[in-house]
Amino acid sequence: MRIFEGFQKGVNLGGWISQFAKYDKNHFDTFITKEDIKTIAGLGFDHVRVPVDYIVLEDEEGNDREDGYAYLESCREWCEEFGLHMIIDLHECYGYSFDPLKTDMDRGKFFRDEALQARFMKLWEKIATRFKDYPDQVAYEPLNEVVLYEVADAWNAIVTRYLEMMRRIVPKSYIVIGGVCYNSVTTVPLLDIPLDDHIVYNFHCYEPMIFTHQGAHWVAEMPLDFRIDYPKTLQEYRDTSDKLEGNLAGAVYTEGISEIGEGFFEDIFAPAIAKAEKENIPLYCGEYGVIELADPESRLNWMRDIHAVFKKHGIGRALWNYKKMDFGFQDESFAGIRDRFMEIL
Repeated sequence: MRIFEGFQKGVNLGGWISQFAKYDKNHFDTFITKEDIKTIAGLGFDHVRVPVDYIVLEDEEGNDREDGYAYLESCREWCEEFGLHMIIDLHECYGYSFDPLKTDMDRGKFFRDEALQARFMKLWEKIATRFKDYPDQVAYEPLNEVVLYEVADAWNAIVTRYLEMMRRIVPKSYIVIGGVCYNSVTTVPLLDIPLDDHIVYNFHCYEPMIFTHQGAHWVAEMPLDFRIDYPKTLQEYRDTSDKLEGNLAGAVYTEGISEIGEGFFEDIFAPAIAKAEKENIPLYCGEYGVIELADPESRLNWMRDIHAVFKKHGIGRALWNYKKMDFGFQDESFAGIRDRFMEIL
């Protein structure tokens, strides 16, 4: 399988200019700085994935926010200084968010509404124009985590139009495209888009969800005091999932898969790997990680298993998350295992 060169070992900068508590200049100025990018490079990473919400780049009426673009431009300059590549990931666009805490949102409207799609294209045209002179350094990800399975065909149509527009501006830049169901690896085979030498198939992996998101306050019906270790048997994860929320079932219910361990990830990745190999497209995992509430040794066990499969197949990846956001490996919860954790990464 082709390798996503320059994007093999990365980390997300979540919580900086996306998923922030409030629009706050002091937060944007201090949460990620040049020193953070220097630290990331010094740890041996080759890229950062930079989630950004539309509201940082434009106001509700669609007018540009130059100070918002300045954060992306500064990050690119810092990355260039320290030898890192960068993915610009539009984490939310006007009219769409994956965020489960935004319970009043119609997550299908964007995929039906031509006006919302036109605004999405206009924003991306501006982003691409600003960064078009860095085709070897900067890659683009159109939208984070399309939630609904039933919009798969509409998403393919939107991506097709998006690629046509982007290729007029950034013909040789990498563009990273994921599927539906929160960018599940199982939906990569549903992608049906124009291909070229700079398309990358993307997925996220937090399987088994019941382990990686144990006690997560944003997951519906998840008890805050729920804990479970890794590994356990496939049946144990299924039985425990049944007692909680159906949305936590995830890939553990896939028929015919191997027991929990490297074989589990090998099996759930297999259809995506097969598609990528057949079409000669690199495969990339834009998010993966374990919540800080999980047992530290279990976190290491999970990382060893998923990384073994990433490395076997040359799958590039970006850890969620650099700091904070309940997953940050720079946070105190990682202090006792950080050295062993970094060896695995």
